[in-house]
Amino acid sequence: MTIRARGGRAKTVIKQYQNTCFSGKIGNIRAMSRRILVVAATELEIGALKSIEGIRSEDALFSYADHLVEPLVTGPGTFATAYRLKERLSEHGRPHIAINIGIAGSYKKEPAIGSTVVVRSDLFEDTGIESDVGTINMFEAGLADPMDFPFNGGRLAGYGGMTEKFIEGFTLADAITVNRVTTRKETIAWIEKKYNPAIETMEGAAFSYICAVEKIDFLALRSVSNLVGERNKSLWNIPLAIENLALSLKILFDRLD
Repeated sequence: MTIRARGGRAKTVIKQYQNTCFSGKIGNIRAMSRRILVVAATELEIGALKSIEGIRSEDALFSYADHLVEPLVTGPGTFATAYRLKERLSEHGRPHIAINIGIAGSYKKEPAIGSTVVVRSDLFEDTGIESDVGTINMFEAGLADPMDFPFNGGRLAGYGGMTEKFIEGFTLADAITVNRVTTRKETIAWIEKKYNPAIETMEGAAFSYICAVEKIDFLALRSVSNLVGERNKSLWNIPLAIENLALSLKILFDRLD
């Protein structure tokens, strides 16, 4: 079972956890040292968590080593992610760390299909004003200050609250977040020229924005399933992306204190 922000059974299980974890019992799971919130857009992507070697399930929750792991499936896109994540935080409190996982499209040959990256920075690419030469973003249009927290030069950090050692060995990638999959060659060329992103997702910036504002330690972990603009899904490799996503997530779990 996977926790959704709506759903009586899942909410009841979380409440039981909150009421009992500090007394030393959660069913058959002993009190956990950390509570990890793993956020994904789809059931397919949350499958990476469920396939980790050593993960144990208890009702709607999971445990790994000494840690309680709570999965949250938001649905795709920034609006669903923002609403479901904020609802979850409002109703059930703050996790020790939140990790956003999922697949991504790559703008470059590297990171190659199957590669897993930690997002270094993210931005809302299609929030602004449409023009003949692409989107004039909200900062360029004078609608927002690019240095207003949590933005820095119009970008959002892809992780926060952990040491560099925690992500040591992972490739860092600059991302953009869109509410539609980019397919047109002209749009791809314009985005590459303006932002030079490595990957594209439909949820990342919303996740990072909320975690930064709420002062929650967070990280975004993405695995490349396809090249941006490639609509022939026979050239995608989602199973490999999910497999490597699980392996990378396990590495991060093992590094938690």
